[in-house]
Amino acid sequence: MTVAALVAAASMALAGCGSSSTGASGASGDSGKQSAFVAAGLFPSTGSMAYIGPSNVASLKLAVEDINVAGGVLGKDATSVTADTSDADHADQNTSAAQSVISKKPSVVVGPPSSSVVKNSYKQVVTSGVPMISNGATSTAFSGLDDKFFRTIPPDTVQGAVLGQIIAQDGIKNLAIAVFNDEYGTSLRDVVVKTVEAAGVNVVYGEKDTFDPTETNFSSIATAVKASNPDAVLVIAFDQTVSLVKALKTAGIDTHKLYMTDGNTVDHSADFDAGMLEGSTGTIPGAHPTDAFQERVKGIDSKVKDFTYAAETYDAVILAALAAQKGGSADGETVAKNLPAVSGVSGGEKCDSYKACLALLKDGKDIQYSGQAGIGPFNDAHDPSTASIGVYKFDASNKPVFDHAQEGSVPKA
Repeated sequence: MTVAALVAAASMALAGCGSSSTGASGASGDSGKQSAFVAAGLFPSTGSMAYIGPSNVASLKLAVEDINVAGGVLGKDATSVTADTSDADHADQNTSAAQSVISKKPSVVVGPPSSSVVKNSYKQVVTSGVPMISNGATSTAFSGLDDKFFRTIPPDTVQGAVLGQIIAQDGIKNLAIAVFNDEYGTSLRDVVVKTVEAAGVNVVYGEKDTFDPTETNFSSIATAVKASNPDAVLVIAFDQTVSLVKALKTAGIDTHKLYMTDGNTVDHSADFDAGMLEGSTGTIPGAHPTDAFQERVKGIDSKVKDFTYAAETYDAVILAALAAQKGGSADGETVAKNLPAVSGVSGGEKCDSYKACLALLKDGKDIQYSGQAGIGPFNDAHDPSTASIGVYKFDASNKPVFDHAQEGSVPKA
């Protein structure tokens, strides 16, 4: 099964040109040479997405560790710094976290994973001359957002299309959607609606309806969803999911026929009675981390349980370090100019680790880094040109179990 999307054209113009201190062709920045590579991370340690933070922080640190074991960037050890963004309900913290890491003169800022938090913070970062590589912001509005904005996660055009196809192929005729009023939520909802309606599915609730992200009492919403007489319900939310699903259950909705997205396809074993979600389906954009990679992340932080966006975080750091190496400087301008090239927009020899790619760059060769997330080269909108969507089934303990992945091309912006 494939995603109904157009294949994005890789942008050759972004590859850059010039002379690199490593012997490979690379574009130098305009802001002066910088020898120290600093990877900054903007991740949520508090708020509705706090479950994502630990693996993102650990993955960033793992990437820096691997870079240094391989010889560093431009012959020097890389370092890292992180700050807690919380969630979009804490806009002041979004911006203060961004300012905190900017003050450390980073070469790149990885994150935030939330579309709404990106919206609140990206201008601070890119106007300071530093590229931002989001590991999880999937809003369709961010394709081509800024010359210095990239992401290692596909936009909702891919996840929404895959999820919509799954819903239609499952035989659902009448779909209700419970979605919060958030950049991420409404963007994803709109793609799902377009996909399912094209397949003949009726959206009986939620095509325009939303709820406030701060909502805590979902009884009236659940009653409205039930009254629409759906065959299944798609829930697009973060930590609001627990209260919402309980309200849906109370209203008489079959919670074995729910669909969820990356915001709530998480371990709910402690949230609901055993079996409450069994049979429901969830999707998470990006690659499903291998067991070996998960163990390496846990080697950095043994408390990590959720690996959402872990692979995308790791690859963002590696790509940025390779861009600095190729360009001959660790300043943000140089990193931004060389990110497309090391991702493989102009071809190059494939390599799957920093060590292997570094050796090729030192030999003066063009490269295409193909890492943990399995994404294709950046397209002209700085989205990955191809990516995968993980499909999960909830088991009897209400945990999402990886079922399969569907790969798709990212449409042009």
